[in-house]
Amino acid sequence: MPQNGGSPPDGPRSPENRTPEAFVSGTLGAIRIFGVPVRLHFTFVLLLVFLAFIGIGGKQSGLSTVLYVLALFASVLAHELGHTLVARRYGIRTLEIVMFPIGGISRPERQPRAREELWVALAGPLVNVVIAALLFGWVAAIGQLQPIELLREPTDANLAERIAIGNLLLFLFNLLPAYPMDGGRILRALLALRRPEEQATAIAASAGRFLAIAMGLFGLLSANFLLVFIALFVYLGAAQEGAAVRGRLLTSGFPVKAAMITDFRTLSHGDTIRDAGNLLLATSQHDFPVMHGEQIVGLLTRAALVRAMLTEGPDAYVAGAMDRNFTRLTPEMDLSDALQLLSSTNACALVMDGEKLVGLLTAENLSEFILLRRVALRQQKLQTP
Repeated sequence: MPQNGGSPPDGPRSPENRTPEAFVSGTLGAIRIFGVPVRLHFTFVLLLVFLAFIGIGGKQSGLSTVLYVLALFASVLAHELGHTLVARRYGIRTLEIVMFPIGGISRPERQPRAREELWVALAGPLVNVVIAALLFGWVAAIGQLQPIELLREPTDANLAERIAIGNLLLFLFNLLPAYPMDGGRILRALLALRRPEEQATAIAASAGRFLAIAMGLFGLLSANFLLVFIALFVYLGAAQEGAAVRGRLLTSGFPVKAAMITDFRTLSHGDTIRDAGNLLLATSQHDFPVMHGEQIVGLLTRAALVRAMLTEGPDAYVAGAMDRNFTRLTPEMDLSDALQLLSSTNACALVMDGEKLVGLLTAENLSEFILLRRVALRQQKLQTP
């Protein structure tokens, strides 16, 4: 990175128009399948290691143990890819797939409509049914189909049949009518065909919370702490989904310019990290557009500023720390679409009218807009006779 006193950074580079990808934190690496980043949450990696460790020994070889764990991983991934491919058919891009201990989560670019969501949600479980049917058919064809009571003890001989059983369990588990499982989304989609989306979501989320509480109580009474963990995951997922839908409904129909920040400060591409730090302290702003003359060339976030201060020092240029591939929004874009994009707590997007910077939209002021909308709607209800 150029230091203060040397040559200033080069002139502007055209930033790409891109969809922000505020990836889920705690993930390790990424591989791309069908163009979609697939990330492993660190807890999922720990689960794979744990399953492999407890499976070693007994009548099953170490190789079969590893194959079983990898097959379950592949089955969950195939399940999520089923969602992805059907969503793509409806023109919905998947931002990422994250593998968690009790399954994967696909993050779509936008919320599917009711009929779209129905088929997208069904696609994943159907993939597991197809895998199970193919494996059962193959085992039966070679004459090695065993009674289910013999599958309790893992052996090399019943490996394929146990993988098939695992896919059937994935199918049944995901059809539970609770978020974030597919069954909850299917329930909401069916309800939304005849009811308003908000009401359909409220019913489905309530069903998810009720199921989670019942699962949690049963897990506590039976000392099954894995079931308690799953119940907690389901409860939080249902609550989060309900809040997300309420946010979309409260912002739908409003343009980005209704919530964007119009009173903001900018930095020049030749300013230093020290200059940026002074501006951070002097204002309540956390993210700063970086200009080269009248042209926007990047975005310097607070996290990038602090990182550059620690690694490069205060005399480094902001041009070396800024994000050149910043997120662009248009003033007329629907705010509900922007809400989906600004899912990260510290996310920030620049609002551009052509090549002119007209505002900032952050997750924080978007939350404030939603809060004010809720208050206004509540006041309307109170004043309505």
